[in-house]
Amino acid sequence: MSTVVEGKPDVVRLVLVVLLAEGHLLIEDVPGVGKTTLAKSLARSIDSTVRRIQFTPDLLPSDVTGVAVFDQETRSFEFRPGAVFANLVVADEINRASPKTQSALLECMEERQVTVDGTTYELARPFMVLATQNPLEMEGTYPLPEAQRDRFTARVSMGYPDREAELAMLDERETRDPLAALTPVADAALVRRLVDGVALLHVSDALRRYVVSLVEATRRSPDLRLGASPRAGLQLLRAARAAAALAGRDHVLPDDVQAMAGPVLAHRLLLTPDAALARRGTDRVVADLLTAVPVPRER
Repeated sequence: MSTVVEGKPDVVRLVLVVLLAEGHLLIEDVPGVGKTTLAKSLARSIDSTVRRIQFTPDLLPSDVTGVAVFDQETRSFEFRPGAVFANLVVADEINRASPKTQSALLECMEERQVTVDGTTYELARPFMVLATQNPLEMEGTYPLPEAQRDRFTARVSMGYPDREAELAMLDERETRDPLAALTPVADAALVRRLVDGVALLHVSDALRRYVVSLVEATRRSPDLRLGASPRAGLQLLRAARAAAALAGRDHVLPDDVQAMAGPVLAHRLLLTPDAALARRGTDRVVADLLTAVPVPRER
């Protein structure tokens, strides 16, 4: 993936963290910085089923989840699966669809299942949604509902590449597409085993209390009108486990929690009007809380 997304090792690492945490990733930034390329590079690196959904204002919920169609020959309804029936779902420009269509992913992302006409269909493991979106200031976008944002394990902003990476991009991509050279390095079965292994990493009681303290601090912050949910604490712990696994450890450190706090918590928080006017930003609020909440000592 690093050969495709140049100059962004931290972004690539976060994608792998979310994959191992069995979560979902929201990639947010202006057009043209490589959001879709990042999602496609992960999809090509894993030998599994991949579906891409191009979210547009006329996209229907049934296009996402599936629909029951009446079969004239059998005189019965036949379910035709939607685009979410895959291991990796690339939801491109998710905030260009209506809130109703965006909400079609709620059950899929949380419960990994789809219910159509009273019948529930399980989704395959691993199941990961990689959604890209443009900032809300862009024309033709709809804000994601809070319930939808809370289901994304983490949010990442690509940012512009540095000068050297951009020069290398100009040289290398004139004659070839780096995505075409990517080959799978894992399959769905291996990813499932890795996810199950990450869930077994040791987390001390003190570190669990630290995670809860961070989440509680967001609810007491005078800069926030909506703090982090209990789901956010669960996702933060899972992401910290995955970060520790990528670092080659069998236990989680406070550094893992701190490294994941911004990407996991910031997109779930809502600023007060005063904080928004002061251009505080939820990332800054999380950084201040990390400074204020006591860090447990390792024994």
